[in-house]
Amino acid sequence: MKDYVVVERFEDVVDICFYIEHEEVMAVAQEMENINPDAYMNGYNWEMFFDYYLGKYYPKLLEGLDTDPEAGMYSACYEWSEENEERAKQFGELICKLIEEKEELYRIVREEGDGIEWD
Repeated sequence: MKDYVVVERFEDVVDICFYIEHEEVMAVAQEMENINPDAYMNGYNWEMFFDYYLGKYYPKLLEGLDTDPEAGMYSACYEWSEENEERAKQFGELICKLIEEKEELYRIVREEGDGIEWD
């Protein structure tokens, strides 16, 4: 996993922390906003994006997911179980893949951005 995504277990939860103020993430977010000005990618808009994206492409990852976005970070968690720990890892890997293969993010913002309830 990249240094802008951390998946950790704390007692009875598994946290996913996406550090959106990381330089690489900020560059991708800026291009997303250039494509669609509503896509100002603070933690709340990452939440809106992931709600949409997971709901459409990976609905299993939404099961039991609680989110707590902030201006400079997107945080989510699952109640701990082996199955949920695997979900958290998959979600973390998916975030990394989207940032690394940013053309998919750009395509979604360009083609499906009007369907996302931006903050």
